Amino acid sequence: MRASPTLNTPGHIDELILRVGRLEPTTPRRWGTMTPHEMLCHVTDSFAAMLGDRPASSVDTWLSRTVVRWIALHTPLPWPHGVPTRPEVDPKRAGTKPVEFERDRRAAVAHIQRFVLPDTRCVPHPFFGPMTRDEWMCWGYRHVDHHLRQFGL
Repeated sequence: MRASPTLNTPGHIDELILRVGRLEPTTPRRWGTMTPHEMLCHVTDSFAAMLGDRPASSVDTWLSRTVVRWIALHTPLPWPHGVPTRPEVDPKRAGTKPVEFERDRRAAVAHIQRFVLPDTRCVPHPFFGPMTRDEWMCWGYRHVDHHLRQFGL
């Protein structure tokens, strides 16, 4: 089975950042309800939550920590559309509300760059539970990629 892309792979961080740079406030979405600006806030909040900088309520189960995590992180299957996110990282609920597009884009990029630093430590994922660094790097890439594809990028 083909390996999933990861932030450990040279060039993948730059690729995601370039794609984030092509996002515009008017970029049409292909699915979901978030605007491009809300998606930037969601990505930033998600990284902040995984870094332990903001809370995110846990809903992990044995199934999500094992089978679902393995499928999501270790197979090339695309992530499904419409899976509800935690309210703390949902800009329509308790997440960060969009303020200024370029500032919020810079915050998303800064969080991606901070997330990949070698000494970064993460709290357990709210759905997947504790993960290895390699799994975190895969999650980071796949999460941002999923939302960029949401906007055709």
